[in-house]
Amino acid sequence: MPSLAHYMTQYDHEHESGWNKFLHGVGIPMIFVGIILLLFTKWILGAGIFLGGWVLLFLGHRIEGNRPAFFQGPIYLLVGPIWVAKEAWMFLTGTHRRPTSEGTPQSDAMK
Repeated sequence: MPSLAHYMTQYDHEHESGWNKFLHGVGIPMIFVGIILLLFTKWILGAGIFLGGWVLLFLGHRIEGNRPAFFQGPIYLLVGPIWVAKEAWMFLTGTHRRPTSEGTPQSDAMK
């Protein structure tokens, strides 16, 4: 089974557009909040937020011009939230990506 690093690299490759990253940064947390609201409070509000999050993800992929990663396998349903957390951390801490000698993005924190 491939490593988490493999999945994260693949996910990075399919989420290069700034708009797609932004829409995922909003949409994935919306999906999680929607699930919590569906389970523990008014289901109609939870359903709306849940579906709204998915709409944002699909809109991001339409902008990017590719299919959502989870079509490649359900593991990407877990990789997505980890990727968003990593992107948020990099944004909040000011670590920026720069190409390595192989041409793949790598954060300053990984060096």
